[in-house]
Amino acid sequence: MAPLGFIRPKHPPLFTIALPGILVFLALSSCGLARQITPIIEAPPGTVPPTRISVGPEDYTIAEIQGAAHISPYLGEAVSGVGGLVTAVTSTGFYLQSLTPDQDPATSEGIFVFTGTIPRVAVGDGVAVDGRVVEFTPGGVDSNLSRTQLVAVTMRVFSSGNDLPEPTLIGKGGRMPPTQIIDNDTAGLITASTYFDPENDGLDFYESLEGMLVEVQEAVVVGPTNKYKEVVILANKGLWAGVRTPRGGIVIQPGDNNPERIILDDLLVQMPWVNVGDIARDPIVGVMDYDFGNFKLLPTDPPEFEGVGLSPEEGIPPAAEGELRMASYNVLNLSAGQTDRISILAGQIVYQMGAPDIIGLQEIMDNDGDAGDDEVSADQTYQGIIDAILDLGGPQYGFADIDPGPGGDGGIPMGNIRVGFLYRNDTGLRLLTAPHGDAGSEVEILNQGGDPTPTLNPGRVDPNNPAFTASRRPLLLTFDYRGERLFVINNHFVSKGPDSPMFGAFQPPVLDSEGQRLGQALAVHDFVAEILAVDPDAHVVVMGDLNDFHFSKAINLLEGEILENLVERLPIPEQYSYIHDGNSQVLDQILITRGLSPFVAGFDILHLNSDLASNSRFSDHDPVIVRFDFVP
Repeated sequence: MAPLGFIRPKHPPLFTIALPGILVFLALSSCGLARQITPIIEAPPGTVPPTRISVGPEDYTIAEIQGAAHISPYLGEAVSGVGGLVTAVTSTGFYLQSLTPDQDPATSEGIFVFTGTIPRVAVGDGVAVDGRVVEFTPGGVDSNLSRTQLVAVTMRVFSSGNDLPEPTLIGKGGRMPPTQIIDNDTAGLITASTYFDPENDGLDFYESLEGMLVEVQEAVVVGPTNKYKEVVILANKGLWAGVRTPRGGIVIQPGDNNPERIILDDLLVQMPWVNVGDIARDPIVGVMDYDFGNFKLLPTDPPEFEGVGLSPEEGIPPAAEGELRMASYNVLNLSAGQTDRISILAGQIVYQMGAPDIIGLQEIMDNDGDAGDDEVSADQTYQGIIDAILDLGGPQYGFADIDPGPGGDGGIPMGNIRVGFLYRNDTGLRLLTAPHGDAGSEVEILNQGGDPTPTLNPGRVDPNNPAFTASRRPLLLTFDYRGERLFVINNHFVSKGPDSPMFGAFQPPVLDSEGQRLGQALAVHDFVAEILAVDPDAHVVVMGDLNDFHFSKAINLLEGEILENLVERLPIPEQYSYIHDGNSQVLDQILITRGLSPFVAGFDILHLNSDLASNSRFSDHDPVIVRFDFVP
């Protein structure tokens, strides 16, 4: 599942408007304000000379109302004669841009006018609005920024069919967004800060363009079309942006969250299905808006992109003699009934992943998926994958799994997702003989003549630790391979979904999920330490969707002084297995103990999915694969 983008409705019926000292909740389906029809007063005939644009006398300018801040200095006040040209129209209002800019780039010249119903204005109309200034917070006030807007009381249309203002250019030849810092001068609630720095802070840069027409030239896709029909781009083909991936994305790094990313939203027009690296055929013009934790550009014309022919990577070469391959793969809520997806997965395993000896899978659902709450077994899901691999001429696999308690491991409701294993039966792997564990039993490590020996196989690691409440429990599977004992721990740490957004109201963002993930990382680290206490050269592999960056506190704690993260062996442009809001990032990782380090023959993140539009990929994660050479 996407760890950094919590699932939410695209355009919800409930929103919040902030007035001084109070919060007023408005439901579009029942609120009187939402049902209002804003009166339009036509200008008297003959009052507008046909040779010029007119919006009537301006008592308040948009720049004055916006101010050089995230909160309007006129919040809660009634204003009159707010004039400008209509630049875009929605089902609940319209965007208005001033014809008399104040020449201060820190103050926006655009604003959204809320009418509650489809407004009786058209793009190009010159209007003046009387209304009240509010701060609208899409998605609720807990963690999101607000959008300054007017709740219209009356409007006067003074002219029609006017040419729109020239859009503000973002990028080369125009206003350059910050390329590293989202915000570095706030400690807490952004709206409480009086410091506003659009030249250096991405958060303030886009706020200074709120509601305005902007233009992006030579846009290149760094975030493929997601299920919400959003696309993330960089201006000028990303030539002045941060570190790019070989396939065209942009890599998140410590201290660099890439604020130069611009999200295109489909509120006004349909968005196409595009992949990373695709290039816009024409400049993209639209209105800068804010919605659910991100500033978003709303194109006013459907953008068209030139595809670059991106496809899944071809795969890795066949295994050499004596080579053992292990892979980790989040298969995105896979269940037995999804036969088409199972066939795709089988093809990836056989043709692109080189039929690894051991595959740690995350997000395997029970047999009936999310259709009911009685089923917890996933044996049919695993068997479906195994049979599909055989149908393609692939090798015979077995599977290892422990069913969770009903609803006990979090994830999609009634899906009972868990971690589990596929392992080949034809390459010399043999499961260590030990009792099969269950959901509540903890695997322990015994010292048997200097050999670390698990009490269960498979067995769950520290399953009753509160850190794993409503989250997947780590699963240990132990093998004998050519005289060597291999300990493999499959993990799916808790999602980052509860964290506040990067472009949210709290800076730096509040990482609500981090505490639980730190506890999970510590539990796995300490379990590996128990194995190494018996045999310092033990061969232990820790893999999975760890739902955090390889440079994060949680992963650093997991690694400690006893594990090596193989991601660090890759060049920085290759360090990604997932893309969220256009940021290429690592969530899927393989770590090994020092005793295994000399045997590593290669490590790859195989880019099969993350760069592709969500309608044409198997999963939102890429598999990671390590190759060991145990030939003497």
